[in-house]
Amino acid sequence: MSMSNNEKAASSATPRHTIALVDDDRNILTSVSIGLQAEGFTTRVYADGASALKACLENPPDLAIFDIKMPRMDGLELLQRLREKSALPVIFLTSKDEEPDEALGLAMGADDYITKPFSQRLLVARIRAILRRVEVARADAAEPAQDDTPTPDLVHRGRLSMDPARHEVRWDDRPVSLTVTEFLILETLAQRPGVIKSRNQLMDCAYNDDTYVDDRTIDSHIKRLRRKFRQVDPTFSAIETLYGAGYSFSEGG
Repeated sequence: MSMSNNEKAASSATPRHTIALVDDDRNILTSVSIGLQAEGFTTRVYADGASALKACLENPPDLAIFDIKMPRMDGLELLQRLREKSALPVIFLTSKDEEPDEALGLAMGADDYITKPFSQRLLVARIRAILRRVEVARADAAEPAQDDTPTPDLVHRGRLSMDPARHEVRWDDRPVSLTVTEFLILETLAQRPGVIKSRNQLMDCAYNDDTYVDDRTIDSHIKRLRRKFRQVDPTFSAIETLYGAGYSFSEGG
């Protein structure tokens, strides 16, 4: 069925987000770029970090996707140099053997990471989640201050508070910075304190995709969640493990 003139006008009026893709593997650049364009994004592709840095600073995209291992300037150095001047949202592409690098990238300010091989649906879902978060933050910054009336969607569990609309997490009223995946896992656990969620259930909520993710990926996210909360509160123990069954959230933790 063809679109009406009004639908075409509305579609053309919708701004297309621009995604910068940085990877020395041209097959990945081509396939990901074609896939994102089919989803309505505009793409720019770069085969190395040095050329991408210059372009992202001079004409910033809405979001960038970096491979970690690249010639001339790898993804970690690219992120470090970029963060000196820009808060551009960044997703890392990593291999299964690059866990120390991905952890360092998140600590340096990457917004999320995806392990190769990955599905197009998973990548698009992560991109859209991050862009929504950025847009909400910008809208909040542009609006005048409002009263302190609680937002109905806020999640309060003991010392934890979560704002899904703004992707904000606080522990004892102190901010904790989480990736999109970490946020979704924590939100799933916090929605029903004391209820054990299996790794498969957490995978379904965090990935919402047919892509296979092994148990160790969820375990790694849980470790990072605990580490981030313990940087704020060394006594943090709200995420509990029931060996062989899964994880749960304790309001008294």
